[in-house]
Amino acid sequence: MNAKQKMRVVLDQIALMFPDAHCELVHENPFELTIAVLLSAQCTDETVNKVTATLFQKFKRPEHYLSVPLEELEQDIRRIGLFRSKASNIQKLCRILIDKYDGEVPQTYEGLVELPGVGRKTANVVMSNAFGVPAIAVDTHVERVSKRLGFAKTEDSVLVVEQKLMKLVPRDEWTITHHRLIFFGRYHCKAQSPQCAICPLLDLCKEGKQRMKPIVKSKKKGKLA
Repeated sequence: MNAKQKMRVVLDQIALMFPDAHCELVHENPFELTIAVLLSAQCTDETVNKVTATLFQKFKRPEHYLSVPLEELEQDIRRIGLFRSKASNIQKLCRILIDKYDGEVPQTYEGLVELPGVGRKTANVVMSNAFGVPAIAVDTHVERVSKRLGFAKTEDSVLVVEQKLMKLVPRDEWTITHHRLIFFGRYHCKAQSPQCAICPLLDLCKEGKQRMKPIVKSKKKGKLA
């Protein structure tokens, strides 16, 4: 089985496991999504959604974020990790949106990555979810799963992981694959205590099989005792 054939098996299996995978950051428009993804760096979507539930009621447009002192915005997102730098980036981002894009989020990858606090992952999430442009955003879950399943090497950078996935996954499946890999990594192939014993992809996962060896040996010893 070559890499593309193996990927096809993985894609079909995670589609069965998580058919309704989607972006779990609550938002109503591209601007809210951009802010939410910016806030989600080193933070769970669950925490971000709790904060944005009130944040998005208070601030509807870029100019609203600029109408308050930075310290007030910091307090509004204080529950978020790195809240000070993120608050600063939000106001800088809003200033650029007003001055350069008439208050709207740019619909190009190049325009997005120029915004403070917006990196490659954030740009890909916004492009795919807000504007319907196929993209594979590599977050910690996607990176971990890709490396565990052998589609990328341990030492590969996030960019390299993204490039390898783009070659193996059909372009029209990039966005849904991104969501399903996140769900698979978040709820099944977890960073701590992955569910290898019940994983339908165990036979394709070298790391998983290595992790299961002590358990198998222990069970065999128990039967022999």
